[in-house]
Amino acid sequence: MKPGNHTFSVSEFLLLGLSEHQEQQPLLFGIFLSMYLITVVGNIAISLAIVSDPHLHTPMYFFLAHFSLTDLGLSSTTVPRMLVNIQGHRHTIPYAGCLSQIYFFLWFIGLDVFLLAVMAYDRLVAICHPLHYTLVMSPRCCILLVVMSLILAQAYSLTHTLLLAQISFCTDNIIPHFFCELLPLLKLSCSDTYANRCVLTYWGGALTILVPLLIVISYVRIVAAIVHIPSASGKWKAFSTCSSHLSAICLFYVSAIGVYFIPSSADSASKDRIAAVMYAVVTPMLNPFIYSLRNRDMKSALKRLLSRRALQSP
Repeated sequence: MKPGNHTFSVSEFLLLGLSEHQEQQPLLFGIFLSMYLITVVGNIAISLAIVSDPHLHTPMYFFLAHFSLTDLGLSSTTVPRMLVNIQGHRHTIPYAGCLSQIYFFLWFIGLDVFLLAVMAYDRLVAICHPLHYTLVMSPRCCILLVVMSLILAQAYSLTHTLLLAQISFCTDNIIPHFFCELLPLLKLSCSDTYANRCVLTYWGGALTILVPLLIVISYVRIVAAIVHIPSASGKWKAFSTCSSHLSAICLFYVSAIGVYFIPSSADSASKDRIAAVMYAVVTPMLNPFIYSLRNRDMKSALKRLLSRRALQSP
């Protein structure tokens, strides 16, 4: 069957999930429901605290609010569907639903990557050029950086989804995953996926090599600037503003490396599922804790937000 032929016989895909053992399904449901609820509450609380507190109306927290909403979207793309499948004992997803899930998943993943790079640039300007910070990181510049991140993430997601819609699936419809992930889906196609894999290589190189390289260069300059700060308290203050962001970067890219750079093995499907859980479920859940527990201003804003909510409740 040639690429572009849409007379495929597969109308839905079977998601094997994290485990094929029925006795483990209630436990998995409870674990992932708890993780998802923590993710929703944590990321919404971060966003509300930033919006409602004038002290946090700065470029750093402007980007953090968008990053929290992106994490919420990333987790919401995969976990609710998995929970519905577990509860309904039906692990299928329609073809159109699978494409939609891939589109939004890749969009939020790309947006996460670009926002991490934007946040690194923000820290670079704040520490290396403090006198020009308010001029460089103006509200217009901040909005432009977020819009550019949205456009690039959209291009990344839309390119893969449109190419995926052009290939055919014949009889094999079993995806060894808990959501529609791009690589397992390409392996099921009975069409030529050369174009898809070329685009995957180029975009994957940009997101997993070029963007991290830019982040590394930013932090090399940041470290060089911190070293030249005369006082120990000044060095610690400068480093503390970057520690949460560095933790989020490490958490995200370590799990991504688990998917794309660890050599495949006979148990590669299990490895991919575990890595996907890390960057699609665990990372969005932990980021609110990373940015709140290690940030005095954020903790104060969250306390004020909770206090206001408590006073407003009957």
